Amino acid sequence: MTENLVPSSKSDVAAAELAVARGWPAVEPVLPKLLEWLQDYNWPVARVLAPFVAQIGDPVAPYLRPIFDSDDLIWKRWIINVVLADAPLSVVEQFRSELEHFVNDPTPGEAQEDLPEVAKPVLDRLSLES
Repeated sequence: MTENLVPSSKSDVAAAELAVARGWPAVEPVLPKLLEWLQDYNWPVARVLAPFVAQIGDPVAPYLRPIFDSDDLIWKRWIINVVLADAPLSVVEQFRSELEHFVNDPTPGEAQEDLPEVAKPVLDRLSLES
């Protein structure tokens, strides 16, 4: 039963903690719904879920791709700042081109949402550790 793994509100920390306790791959069927709770890191559930999502490793990358393909700049900022910043380098590498774009050629909207500032240390991590 995976439905009780998805928070029902931004304060439903119990469901987020249950998802973390079940771990990967048990949460795979609901991972897109869990990622929706990372749209705002100020939500209590996001603070529980972000470290867990970051440590999943390579299997998480295909689930992050739709976020980077979306127009939701704030969600992208949070994913970079609280997931990719702590994810294994193999995951970060899969988003190198997006990170390079945010750092080197951001749109006005991306610059306004601080994407260059959050992407740079993550991109630098690739350069330093690879």
